[in-house]
Amino acid sequence: MGDPKKSRKKSSRPRNPWQRNLLKDELNLLGKYGLRNKGELHRASTELSRIRNQARQLLAAPTEIRGSRELILLNSLTNKGIVSEGSTLDDILALNVSSILDRRLQTVVLRKQLARTPHQSRQLITHGHIIINERKITIPSYIVNQNEEGKIKSMVKIEIDKPEILEDENVKESSNIEEEKTNEKKKVTEQKNSSKKQETKSKTKEIVKNE
Repeated sequence: MGDPKKSRKKSSRPRNPWQRNLLKDELNLLGKYGLRNKGELHRASTELSRIRNQARQLLAAPTEIRGSRELILLNSLTNKGIVSEGSTLDDILALNVSSILDRRLQTVVLRKQLARTPHQSRQLITHGHIIINERKITIPSYIVNQNEEGKIKSMVKIEIDKPEILEDENVKESSNIEEEKTNEKKKVTEQKNSSKKQETKSKTKEIVKNE
C-alpha cells in the first residue's frame, strides 16, 4: 500500500531528456498551453502512456475480455472528449500529448474566449473565478468532460480583441499608407514636369532675343 504520508509518483521523465528535438517540442508545448513547468507536461505524457498501454493490452487480450473492457475504455475517453464517438483502439494508439492537453480546464477556458492568453486563463482558474456547474474549480489541469464544457462560466468579464477586426484595420492602414506614397510620387513628378516646362520656355525666350 505504501506510506500515506508520501504521495505516489504521478509522472515519469523521458528516457533521453536532452535530445534537441525533444527539448524543442517541450518548449513549444509549454508556451502553447501555458504550462507552469515540465512536470505538468510529463504528467500528461504519463497519462497518455497509461491509456495507450490499456489499449495495447486489450488488443492482445482474448475476445471475451476485450469485448467488455473495450467499451468501458472507449466510453470513458469519449466522455472526457479525448476521442470522438465511434473510435476504435487503433485511434487510441494514434493519440498524442496534445490530445490530453486540449482537455485541460486551462485550455478549454482559453478556447471558449474567457481569457486572452493561456497564462491569464491559468490565473483566472487559480484565483477561483471559473465555475463549472455552479462549482468552483481552482485546478488548471482539471480534465473537462464533454457535458461540463457548456457549463463553464467566468465571474470576471474580459474583453477579447477580435483578430478579424484588427486585420481589417491593418489592411486599411496599409492601403492608406500606399495611397499617400502614390500621391507623393505624383506630386514629385508634377513638380519635375513643371520645372522642365519652365526651363524650355526660358530657353526659347533667350533664343528669340538673340535672333
